[in-house]
Amino acid sequence: MSLRINDVAPDFTAETTQGTVHFHEWIGDNWAVLFSHPKDFTPVCTTELGAVAALETQFAQRGAKVIGLSVDPVESHGKWAQDIEDVGGHKVNYPIIGDPELKIAKLYDMLAAEDGDSCEGRTPANNAPVRTVFIVGPDKRIKLQIAYPMTTGRNFDEIIRVLDSMQLTAKHKVATPANWKQGEDIIITGAVSNEEADKIFPGYKTVKPYLRTAAQPK
Repeated sequence: MSLRINDVAPDFTAETTQGTVHFHEWIGDNWAVLFSHPKDFTPVCTTELGAVAALETQFAQRGAKVIGLSVDPVESHGKWAQDIEDVGGHKVNYPIIGDPELKIAKLYDMLAAEDGDSCEGRTPANNAPVRTVFIVGPDKRIKLQIAYPMTTGRNFDEIIRVLDSMQLTAKHKVATPANWKQGEDIIITGAVSNEEADKIFPGYKTVKPYLRTAAQPK
């Protein structure tokens, strides 16, 4: 199954470092960030899980829950957690899914159906596609997915930036320009007429007939 933005995120039940999780139920009315890893005790992933541990409060402030996934058993994750804390300086307080039968990796189109049904004997290279970030909205639909190569650590400040943009644009008829950051000017969407823009965004600027900018709405 090929997943695209706005598809319903596949639901699943899985064991995690914090017990059994029913994914849609776990999300509730929140946003969710699911980020996956090809194997435990891998160097780049160790730094990534630590980076998310350091940012977990920032995600929580935005009404977003974070959950990791690694194609290894939960028992292995528990041992790995100490290394993550040692390297990153922050305790991992969010759940990490165990996916030893590769079910969720396949459900989320990260591994092919014929890739077997066990993590045993597999190397990080075999699991290289399991390096994806999904952001799921409160409506349980996929809002973002980004796949990364094995050797490139993910920029979770960028994930927070995108989350800020998506939450803002979900509330207002606006879009955000390239490299936008919280507090910077936004783009007024085509759904807003010039007459409406005068009322909603007084003093807006017309850069081009199709490109109008204004201060970020509060």
